[in-house]
Amino acid sequence: MSAESGIKRVAVVGTGVIGASWAAYFLAQGLKVSATDPAAGASERLTEAVLRHWPTLVESGLETGASFDNLSFHDTLEAALEGAQFVQENGPERADLKLALFERMDAMLNRNVVIASSSSGLLMSDVQAACRHPERVVLGHPFNPPHLIPLVEVIGGRRTSAETIQRTLDFYRAIGKRPINPKKEVKGHIANRLQAALWREAFHLVAIGAASVSDIDDAIAYGPGLRWAVMGPFANLHLSGGEGGMRHLLDHLGGPIESWWDDLGTPVLTPELKQKVVDGIDAELANRSDTQITTERDELILAMLRAKAAAASIP
Repeated sequence: MSAESGIKRVAVVGTGVIGASWAAYFLAQGLKVSATDPAAGASERLTEAVLRHWPTLVESGLETGASFDNLSFHDTLEAALEGAQFVQENGPERADLKLALFERMDAMLNRNVVIASSSSGLLMSDVQAACRHPERVVLGHPFNPPHLIPLVEVIGGRRTSAETIQRTLDFYRAIGKRPINPKKEVKGHIANRLQAALWREAFHLVAIGAASVSDIDDAIAYGPGLRWAVMGPFANLHLSGGEGGMRHLLDHLGGPIESWWDDLGTPVLTPELKQKVVDGIDAELANRSDTQITTERDELILAMLRAKAAAASIP
């Protein structure tokens, strides 16, 4: 599918958790990947991560030409960028480091190469200010883990060109992603802000002793989380309105919903609350390793994605 975009070689800059997951996914799509990261031992950790993700990618289906042999690691940024047709940046979430990195990449690359950032919260209008060619800088924020979750948020800064936005959307779609293009920059973008809203109330409920960490996880995982995995919050609300749909629901439940909003908490992450949450998650996940949990999570997500793909009426 990657051939549809014309892009065959991607540079992955920064190979931590997100960068390594991106690299594995790009390889599975039949692309050549040149990676770089200045951290000691980065090459070895990247290899380990890609090999760890590979069975999941094999199960989900490899594209023609997919091979671990298409991965190369480079000690210098310049070497990693040579010949790249698209750049996926995954550096530290620090504005000063990000600006310096983008300034360097911008100076090294042909002006028609898109530089997409995986930044979780920084605005591209700020990042692109360091570049001579800001029009090719765009947000390409994945949802963790990128090798498994389809969502990518594509958002331009004030000086990002419409052409860059379209080329980036086309590229991600061509490799099987589900990109969205929000029209306004906001801190944390879209998906993380929605998560943060839920996290805030979850921490609040723990802080006031309304529920345990385990109860809250079960409330989502075996309640609305199951519906949200099928359709988003607005589509689910519409169905909850019965024959009258969204209009009926808002007319009849709008008032109670607003009253719940007014009662939501604004917790502070005090040392006591942090410890309470840490103790709660330790108790919930006792006797299960992170590796076991991650493997089971990935298998369930793959099964769910297959089921969603088979259900033509589900958006």
